[in-house]
Amino acid sequence: MSHTTLRVALLIVSTTAARDPSTDASEGILSDVLEKEGDGKWKLVDTKIVPDAVTQIQRQIMLWADVAADTINLILTTGGTGFAVSDNTPEAISALLHKPAPGIVHGMLAASLSVTPFAIMSRPVAGVRNKSIIVTLPGSPKGARENLQAILRTLPHACLQAAGMDSRTLHAGGVKKLETEAGIRSSGSIDHAPAHDHRHQHDHDHSHGHSHDHGHSHGHGHGGLVRHTAPHSNPMSNDPSLGPSRRNRESPFPMLSVDDALSKIKEQTPSPETATSKVDGSLPGHVLAEDVRARENVPAFRASIVDGYAVVVPKSGNLKGVFPVVSVSHASPGEVEPLKEGEIARITTGAPLPPGATSVIMVEDTILKTMTDDGKEEKEVEILADNVREGENIREVGSDIKAESTILSKGEQISAVGGEIGLLAAVGVAEVKTYRKPIIGVLSTGDEIVQHDRPGDLRLGEVRDTNRITLMSAATECGYEVVDLGIAADKPGTLEETLRDALRRVDFIITTGGVSMGELDLLKPTIERSLGGTIHFGRVAMKPGKPTTFATVPIKNNAGERVTKVIFSLPGNPASAIVTFHLFVLPSLHQMSGITPAGLTKVPVTLAHDFVLDKARPEYHRAVVSVDKHGNLVAASTGKQRSSMVGSLRSANGLLCLPSGKEPLRKGSKVDALLMGGVRSEL
Repeated sequence: MSHTTLRVALLIVSTTAARDPSTDASEGILSDVLEKEGDGKWKLVDTKIVPDAVTQIQRQIMLWADVAADTINLILTTGGTGFAVSDNTPEAISALLHKPAPGIVHGMLAASLSVTPFAIMSRPVAGVRNKSIIVTLPGSPKGARENLQAILRTLPHACLQAAGMDSRTLHAGGVKKLETEAGIRSSGSIDHAPAHDHRHQHDHDHSHGHSHDHGHSHGHGHGGLVRHTAPHSNPMSNDPSLGPSRRNRESPFPMLSVDDALSKIKEQTPSPETATSKVDGSLPGHVLAEDVRARENVPAFRASIVDGYAVVVPKSGNLKGVFPVVSVSHASPGEVEPLKEGEIARITTGAPLPPGATSVIMVEDTILKTMTDDGKEEKEVEILADNVREGENIREVGSDIKAESTILSKGEQISAVGGEIGLLAAVGVAEVKTYRKPIIGVLSTGDEIVQHDRPGDLRLGEVRDTNRITLMSAATECGYEVVDLGIAADKPGTLEETLRDALRRVDFIITTGGVSMGELDLLKPTIERSLGGTIHFGRVAMKPGKPTTFATVPIKNNAGERVTKVIFSLPGNPASAIVTFHLFVLPSLHQMSGITPAGLTKVPVTLAHDFVLDKARPEYHRAVVSVDKHGNLVAASTGKQRSSMVGSLRSANGLLCLPSGKEPLRKGSKVDALLMGGVRSEL
């Protein structure tokens, strides 16, 4: 492989550079990366500049990937990958790909996020068209260089596979040999790495919680697991029938670290179930359970990509002269008369070519010579084109998408903004196999809890139910169907009956309250003793949320099949409930829905002020994460963090992962934050 020279083409997408090529700096920088860091494997054979126009981007890509006499192994584009109105490169390229390459995209984003949090605003696309690998790079020369450096060592292997090399031969010697040839160490790092460090690309340092790396070392600084029963016994919660004098004085459940709790959740959460979903407005948010193949070619007919005139190209290729306009082809259904050499037909963008037509001349390359007597139609048009080739300005049948080609892959999540719905509709797919989203039931417990909207003043000891409406709203915002299970009283029979009824109606139950050590905290004993469930953990070393409980209950479904259902019993304090929902419940819901990676996105942030640490437990501190004028992510506390303080939830869009410690973390320190919502800009 080291002696193979791979051919590269570069497409610069920039309206400015298209007018003045001297304004582009990307070509020199990327050429330098290929030459100096490519181990002699790459040769830049062609560079083109096009404006920010989808048709021109696609036309050049197709010329390289479909028409070029010699295979272009790697096609790089720069520019048009951001959020500006004119940024269309990802959409243009995605429509051309025969096979997407999400791993390449992940590699670029991982490298970029280690340099700047603003990498979350990049929209790279990568994949295969015919025998060419296509990768979109940012328009920023610095960003383009860093993205290419991040993936360059692995691209030769991808290019050879795409070009058709026998996989058995290519993989002879195993992964170690491939890593050695690419200059990649087995840890995932790259020898002679560029300015930013790639060594942590596979450590998920910006991942969605499933990496369980929350900025501090659970299991090392917090002591071992603590048990308050004999090691050989089976720890169980209080037996309410014995009365308060016989209840546990300390929890029998081991104190798990957050990492261990997340591992238990991953291990015990049921696998996702498959279902058939219609391709309509209800599909976004679902994850595909199998690859989706195109039912039809796109386009289904030979179509013009410009406004102009369909022609029959003579052998000489010379079309200079005056020609009669014999018909019109619009982008609407209808029969079109065959075209003969010496005749032309006016045609609009997207319209089918008349039978016999072999090329399309752009209207800009013509002059109107004569009109019909009423002056409403063209009669004769002069064409100014020479050396015309067949196939110019034409989209061939299946040139965008070939029938039976894979358009979406198993594991991809359908979004409402990424165009997947339109892609499915374009190829005639009406139904897809997806992972079924669990139906969630939310229950509040406690004799003191009353409806949040009950009129009148509260009596002594009453508390308005803030948790249920908050958690229902959070789950709905995450795209799940939610059932309101109401409020259950602190009576064993009432709670058991409520939970049994809920287990028949929903797949996943979230409760709040009743998980501490009081004589009326009945959730744990009801789950264990009445429902035959298993409590996988009942305490977590964290602040807030220490008594968080995760359990599974075996039950027969309506078809008589034995299934497992999940119960999360969250603390009753409002801040604890919402923090533990995002930290523990959401990863479990994602796993049952087939969403990967599961959980919240983790990003590094800079502290806007000093933060006092808890001496014994790591804390998940409610904070407002925003972007400052320098482009840095900064985090400020929402105020006092006591778990009962509802006010600490106001405006919070992130959870700061603060370690335990005796000394405060000073302003300017870096910590990880789990994003619960969108990042804001500082005013």
